[in-house]
Amino acid sequence: DISTREGVDKVTREVLDRLGGVDILVNNVGGSSAPSGGVLALSDADWQDTINANLFAAVRLDRGLLPGMLRQGSGVIIHISSIQRRLPLFEATLAYAAAKAALTTYSKGLSKEVGPKGVRVNTVAPGYIETTAAHRLVVRLAEEAGTDEDTARQGLMDSLGGIPIGRPGRPEEVAELVAFLVSDRAASIHGSEYVIDGGTVPAV
Repeated sequence: DISTREGVDKVTREVLDRLGGVDILVNNVGGSSAPSGGVLALSDADWQDTINANLFAAVRLDRGLLPGMLRQGSGVIIHISSIQRRLPLFEATLAYAAAKAALTTYSKGLSKEVGPKGVRVNTVAPGYIETTAAHRLVVRLAEEAGTDEDTARQGLMDSLGGIPIGRPGRPEEVAELVAFLVSDRAASIHGSEYVIDGGTVPAV
């Protein structure tokens, strides 16, 4: 469980013991199990659990694996954020949106520190992607609203202002973008955020 310090320490130790270090780190853990109902429905524990999973997991993994990249003078770190940092859904995922906003800011700051030392850092901000976690959210929203999954899914899309391409994204589409960003073809891309949301964010 890398939402905990102990979990991250275990992963870091095993990676270093087995591999000696990494050239690429993709911080992809995230999600929210906080209740819907707006800000007053969220307890301190809800906030802390969400921040642990969506911010501290990445910060701690970076702290554990970045030193090896710095020693070798090369490496790539990708942080998976979310368009919710710009379009927060106060009804269901406000804590998640706030944590992802913090992750994006952290990622930019880290890029400025380690870029001159040979380590590239970028952020990918997906919109609504049909992941297992997203499906769990749809199920939870359907149960809470007393409706079916299709209605809950459409409601989630509508709450984002709609998706111009008419569907959620697919995990493999995000993976293709990440694969490009960690490759040598993206050697000059650094300190940037790439949105992959089917056109959901309405602003330039």
